[in-house]
Amino acid sequence: MGTILKIILRILDRLEEVIIATLIAAATLLIFIAVVHRYSTTISVDIMKFGRAHDIAWLTAAGTAAFNFVRHINLTWAQELCIYMFVWMAKFGAAYGVRTGIHVGVDVATQKLAPENQYRVIIFGLLCGAIFTFVIGSLGTNFVYHMAQTDQTSPDLEWPAWMIYLAIPLGSYLMSFRFLQVMVGFARTGELPHHDHGHVEGVADDTPTVPGIVAHDVAVAGASR
Repeated sequence: MGTILKIILRILDRLEEVIIATLIAAATLLIFIAVVHRYSTTISVDIMKFGRAHDIAWLTAAGTAAFNFVRHINLTWAQELCIYMFVWMAKFGAAYGVRTGIHVGVDVATQKLAPENQYRVIIFGLLCGAIFTFVIGSLGTNFVYHMAQTDQTSPDLEWPAWMIYLAIPLGSYLMSFRFLQVMVGFARTGELPHHDHGHVEGVADDTPTVPGIVAHDVAVAGASR
C-alpha cells in the first residue's frame, strides 16, 4: 500500500510540474508570437509606403504581400488566453510552492518559542492553511457548478466560462492536499520543506576559487565584508 501511495504521489508531483512548465512555456511563446504579429503589420505597411515613395516596385510588392498575409492572421484572442494560462499556472504554482517550501514565511515569533510550542504552532498553521484552501475550493466548486448551468462564455475565445473557472476548485483542493501532506511529513520527521532561493538548478554549489586562494579564504573574505 505504501509503495502504491508513493507512486501516486510521484505521478501527481510530476503532473503538477508538467502543467506549470507547459503553461509558462505556452504563454510565453504565444505572447512572443502576438507581439511579432503586431509589429509585423506596422513594419509591412512602412515597407510598402517606403517602396511607393521611392518608386521601388519589388519592395512595394513585398510590403503589400507581407501585409496581406499578416492581416489575415487573427490573434485578438491571444491576450485572453495568456491571462487564463497565467491564472491556472498561479493556482497550481501555489500548490507547488507549498510542497517545495518556496512560499515566504515569517517565523520570527515562532523561533522564540520552546520546541514543543513551535511544533504545535506549525501544525496549527498548516492545518489552518489546509482548511482555508479547502473552503476556497468548496466555494469555487459551488460557483463553477452554478455557472455551468448558464450559457456564459469568455469574450474572445467564447469558451464556456465554467471550464476557465475550474482553476479555482482544482488549484485550491490541490493546495489543501499539499498543506496536509506537509503537515503529516512534519509530524513524522519534524522537518518542513525548504527551498534555497540562492540555488540555481543545474549549477554546481561549489564555492568558486581563485588561483592561489582556497575556498576557506574566499568565505572568510566574504564574511569580513
